[in-house]
Amino acid sequence: MITVRQKHVPIRTCIGCRTAQPKKAMLRIVRTPEGEVLPDPTGKKSGRGAYICCSQQCLEAALSGKKLERALGCPIDPAAVKEVEKVISGQIL
Repeated sequence: MITVRQKHVPIRTCIGCRTAQPKKAMLRIVRTPEGEVLPDPTGKKSGRGAYICCSQQCLEAALSGKKLERALGCPIDPAAVKEVEKVISGQIL
């Protein structure tokens, strides 16, 4: 009998709504070693990362309670928030 190994699916928790989902279904926001905050749709940029669901509600929840700032360990620039919103709106459509 041949057994088929199932591939491990990494699970991450959204910092906005606190639900656990597969890593590929979420958006990573990264603080680069230079201190810049960017959306990371590929999930491969180096730096400190935090995950959110691809919804505007989760982004607002992460920003309102300063959960995103706490997770990344730095203040969030409004321009970075606009970039994240652009990526989220592109993934929803």
